[in-house]
Amino acid sequence: MSNKVSEQLHRLVKSLSKSEKRYFSIYASRHTLGDKNNYLKLFEAIDKQTDYNEEAIMHQFRKEAFVKKFSIAKARLYDTILDSLDAFHANSSIDAQLKKDLHCAEILYKKTLYDQCAKLLLSAKRTATRFERHSSLLEISLWEKRLIETENYAGKTDQDIVTILEEDNHTSEKIKNFNEYWNIKSRFFMILNKQGKVRNDTELASFKKIIDNTLLKGEDKALSTETKYLFYHIYSAYYFGIGDYEKSYQDLVKNVALIESKPDIFREEPNIYFSVLTNTIYIGSQLKKFDDVFANLKKLRATWQELENGKNEDLEVKLFSTAMSIELSIYCLTGEFEKAIELAPKIEAKLNQYPGKFTKLRIASFCLNIATAYFGVEKYSAALKWTNKLLNDVSIEESRDLHCYGQILNLIIHIELKHDDFIPHAFKSTHRYLSSRNRVYKFENVFLDFVGKILKTKNREEQTKFYKQLRTELVELEKDPFEKVVFENFDFVSWVESKIKRVPFREIVEAKIEN
Repeated sequence: MSNKVSEQLHRLVKSLSKSEKRYFSIYASRHTLGDKNNYLKLFEAIDKQTDYNEEAIMHQFRKEAFVKKFSIAKARLYDTILDSLDAFHANSSIDAQLKKDLHCAEILYKKTLYDQCAKLLLSAKRTATRFERHSSLLEISLWEKRLIETENYAGKTDQDIVTILEEDNHTSEKIKNFNEYWNIKSRFFMILNKQGKVRNDTELASFKKIIDNTLLKGEDKALSTETKYLFYHIYSAYYFGIGDYEKSYQDLVKNVALIESKPDIFREEPNIYFSVLTNTIYIGSQLKKFDDVFANLKKLRATWQELENGKNEDLEVKLFSTAMSIELSIYCLTGEFEKAIELAPKIEAKLNQYPGKFTKLRIASFCLNIATAYFGVEKYSAALKWTNKLLNDVSIEESRDLHCYGQILNLIIHIELKHDDFIPHAFKSTHRYLSSRNRVYKFENVFLDFVGKILKTKNREEQTKFYKQLRTELVELEKDPFEKVVFENFDFVSWVESKIKRVPFREIVEAKIEN
């Protein structure tokens, strides 16, 4: 095995839960005959390594015969682990159970135990129908056809054969329907993830071009529960992308209700429910629907606990990053900056624990929110540390918008710190960066124009006049659907208000929430 494959073996071993490791030990002792001790010793040695070190493994087992054919030993160990996992999880999901039933039906068929085969297929069909496993229904139908042929169509009428075709076509249409919705969703999300929210009519047109698909004209076009979920998912993301949060929220709420009403369909993919809840909480917080937000947070924590029971490393990272992002956003939005700051050490520890596991976009979001929290309690040096982390450590290509907000917040922090000697340099740097972008908000030009003005005067009254002008322009921009996204990441209007009234930023934020 190559080094890459060897690392895959290490990752596979490290991904196992305690119960899976115990089962592997039992499985290996029963199925690997004379090699069992070698497999177990090699398995345990790899499991003890935090980072894979083949040289150390080779040295540890230098006296063992299997080291002479080490690549073969590793390959067999890898296959044995997969076999043990297959056995361990044989009944762990509906799909696994259906595959087992179909395999058993095949065995019974080949033993000419046709009546037993038919009985098992009927049971599997009921399960597949209940859980909307359409691909399995087609496989079951194939075996039912073989049974009918084997029995020379005994007891069957022409209508029975026609009904089978109708059922197959109906099932195939549902599979085709799902694939079409998945394709629409994926094309849309590729654009949304790459370019972010709509900023102009041209980008809006590209969004609408996908949304205007015939299948999206009404939810009645969605032929299954999973496809209806995709319908709501697409529309909630579309309205989010164009800044219509109220409509986005409505579709998110519909999806939450759909998932809760069909627990059998979504039981084995709780991460779907988790993701929909997190999006609902985020949009709800932006709409200041705080009663709904806290009710959904309660559901989220229960879902988190359920997912924790069977989590792996990737799932742990996803759960942590999603939940932390939500908490940070809510605390910053409501002015509870100290609570947000309390999360910073936990987040930093996780980022260090799992380097490379968090997306650049998520890291950028953490940095910006934590910087905002420190800004809110007037710990500007700490805020500067986190904006610098965003600007220096996170790729621009993978977090363009957040990088932009980081540049502007960084400039604001220097203004608060009265870094008069450095502000002109920061201003030029920010201006140069924003000018190089093809997608510029009106806000960015308005803000830079303002900074350029205050740099030219030390007169407090004149500066206050510029702040008031800026406030007027920002209030108007907040009403623009293409511009409102800017104000989600930092409350620029409250900051300007605090400078005009000469009161702490957090007081303005808290007053907004109370009102």
